[in-house]
Formats: sequence, C-alpha cells, structure tokens
Amino acid sequence: MKIAAAYIRVSTDDQLEFSPDSQLEKILDYAKHNNIIIPAEYIFREKEGISGRSAAKRPEFQRMIATARKKDSNISMILVWKFSRFARNQEESIVYKSLLKKERSISVVSVSEPISDTDFGGLIERIIEWMDGYYSTRLSGEVMRGMTERFQRGKPVSAAPFGYLMPKGTGKLMIDPQAAPVVQYIFERFLAGDGYKQIALNLNAQGIKTRRGNLWESRTIRYIIQNPIYIGKIRWNPTGKNVDYYKTKSKITDGDHDPIISGSQWKAAQKRVETISKLYGHYAHSSKPAGNLFCGLIKCSACGATMSPVGGAKKGGLQCTNYTHSRCTESHYISNDKLRRIVFSEIKYELTYGTFSLQRKNTKPDGFDNSKIQNKIEREQHKLDRAKDSYTAGVDTLEEYKENKQKIMAEIKKLKAKLSVTPTIEIPEAQQKAFCKKALKNLQQCESLPPGEGNRILRTFIDHIVFDRASDSIQIFYYL
Repeated sequence: MKIAAAYIRVSTDDQLEFSPDSQLEKILDYAKHNNIIIPAEYIFREKEGISGRSAAKRPEFQRMIATARKKDSNISMILVWKFSRFARNQEESIVYKSLLKKERSISVVSVSEPISDTDFGGLIERIIEWMDGYYSTRLSGEVMRGMTERFQRGKPVSAAPFGYLMPKGTGKLMIDPQAAPVVQYIFERFLAGDGYKQIALNLNAQGIKTRRGNLWESRTIRYIIQNPIYIGKIRWNPTGKNVDYYKTKSKITDGDHDPIISGSQWKAAQKRVETISKLYGHYAHSSKPAGNLFCGLIKCSACGATMSPVGGAKKGGLQCTNYTHSRCTESHYISNDKLRRIVFSEIKYELTYGTFSLQRKNTKPDGFDNSKIQNKIEREQHKLDRAKDSYTAGVDTLEEYKENKQKIMAEIKKLKAKLSVTPTIEIPEAQQKAFCKKALKNLQQCESLPPGEGNRILRTFIDHIVFDRASDSIQIFYYL
C-alpha cells in the first residue's frame, strides 16, 4: 500500500469552497478506495483564509514540502481536493511539482479532478492550473473594482472597526452603543496626556477587549487614534500591500456613517501624535519617564542600533542593544558619568563655535533615516534566519542557501553603509544662531533636572548621537 500526504487549504474568495473537514473526507475516501494510507502526521492543514497565491506565505505547505523531501521520507504522493488547493500560481505549481517528482518521484493527485498518467493527461493538468490562475486573477480584479466603487460612494470597504457595527445585509456602519464610549475614552485619555501603553493597560485592567477579543496594545491604541473613520471618513489603501496608514498611500473620503468623536478632538489628537513621533519616534513609550538622561538617543557606531541602559542609574551605563542580543560583534559600553561629560562638553563647544551640522526634522530622505535603515537591517537579519531554517529543514539545498545568504549579506552591508551618511540641508545663518541660543538655554536646564525631564528637553533639539568606542568619540545630529 502507498503512503500519501494530504494537503488541505480553504480560501475565503471561493463561494464553491469545501470546508476543511469536507476536503479531508473526500481525500480519505479516495485513499480508502485506492489502497493508500495517510498517517495522521502527514495531514497538513492550513489555517482558514490563507491565500494560495504565494507558497511562501503558507506555513503548512512549506512544512509538507520539507517533510516530503527528506531522505527518509516514505511519502509517494500528495493528495489534494483540487489542484487549486496545491497552488493558484501556475509557475509555483510547476516548480514544486517538478521538484517533488525529480527528487523523490512524488506526484500530486487531485481526488476530484482525475488525470490520466499520459502526456495528454499532463496537458490537461496544465490547462486546469492555468484556469485556476486565471480565475484567481479575474476574481481579484472584480473585488478591486467593487471596493473602488464602494469607496467612491463613502461605503465601508472592510469589516466594521471597533466602535461600529455593520448589520447583515445593510453594508452600512452603525454606531455600537457599547464600544463607542470606549473609543471616546481612548481619545479623552490621550488628550489628557496618557500615552498609548498607559491607555492600553487601563482598558485591559477594566476587562475591556478589542473587536477580536484580544488584549489592547500600544499599536492598537495608536491605530484607533489615527483612524479617520471616527470622524465620519472612510480610509482605504487600494494597493493592498505595504500598508502605511500614517503616510500618503491610503485614500480618504467622506463616509455615510455618523462620527463618534468631534473634529476638534481629532485635530488635537493628531497634533499630539505628531509631537510624540517627533520627540520619541514611532515605537517609543512616551508616557513613561526615561530613567536615563540619554535613553533612546545614543546609537552604536558599528551597527546603528540604539544603546540601552545597563546597570544602575548612578553607576551603570549604556550598551549596544544588538551586542546584548549577540547581533553586534563590538561592545560599545560607556558609563553614565563619562557619557554625560562627553556629550555636555561637545554640545557646549559645537553650539558656541558653530561646528555642527543642523537638519530639519522629518525632511530627510528615506535613505538617510537611520531608524528606518536599522529596521530594514533587522528585517534582513530575520530573512537570514529563515533562510537558514529552510536549509536545516531540507526545503532549500546548500547551493540555494548559499545564494540567498550572499544576497542578504550584500543588502545588509549596503544598508549599514547608509547609516553614516548625512544629507546636507541649507539653513539660514540667522536661524542657526537662534537655534544655538535656544539649545544652549535648554541644555543648561537639563543639568539640574531629573533624567526623564532632561531627556525630553534634549529630544527637542537632538535627533541622535553616534558613539564610537574605538576612538572614544561622539557625533551629534541636531535638528530644527
């Protein structure tokens, strides 16, 4: 008797879709009548709603391929309900089927689309794959046209957000009498001075859950505060990828639903969001006072990562975060006292004699944004980890792993080279002199203030400081 694996996937874009249990029932019935055994560990089932357009985004599919390619694997075929369950991308389907056939003589069989084992049968299989891909592409276009038309009429193009309900069959947003007060509470507390994290903690302490029944997080609070749905608008990103609601990729239009908060509340909240982002960055906890005067400001010269406090507030210091997590090879530890002396001395000298570079905040090109570059470096490092896991699991060959590693390392090297680049922006001399006068006054205040308050003041004119332990020197980046 042959040993087979069963692969099951359902997609929300198919009205004729069989449920996972129904698919498995059909596959097991086929196996029973064809003397095939399917061990329980060889049943691979994706979570509902996983798209078939990209094999890389289907974890169970990748696990099945890795299992089938192992040298000690006894899998002789993979059973699916339909070929479209295996892949809706014909190119990927051909690649994976050819790979399985060549390496392990494993065939992919559709239990509802019998194909003869002949050249003509192979042609029919390719035609079915092409039709599946065409259907997926056409359906995607129809969905996009429908969403565009709804957006233009001010109708919702997604599920009802927290604070609203969408009664079945209406396609219209209605205020949720239970959740709307929570939205109002979030805006009120934010405008009263609470940070994202503090608001989330307060809601969790009260036992209030998100729309999906989860605990609140800083990012969910920020999402609500920056969602114009609550002032009667509809926001939509037509690209469907690389969603960035805080920039210009999404479109906004007037909706046909009632607002939950006032326009004045919205404007005040957006102004505070902008201030927080300017002073603390996108992910910082602005409501928590900094325990270190230079918390979040000092960067490692080797990798560009932020240096974090280690040890006590008095006798401790700062160390590269990546070094602490074994991601950076160079230690950049410096004591708090020594760093304070160096930074204050350098600021006073540079502002007094004008030997510094001044930038305009939020006008730097993407290539010069160190925080963004560092995030990109971390993503590439995660890619490197996944490439290694794929090789270890047997999904990629040694040659494929070497090729992927080489590409990723080259990209990391290119990104790290950008960390030290600074754009040149012309600023009038009178404006620079006014900046120096104000910054020196602020610096004088910092010397007698608690660390948290001093950190907040430093952030009003310092973007970041790069510390190089090898030369025991710093480079300060000021901004208007």
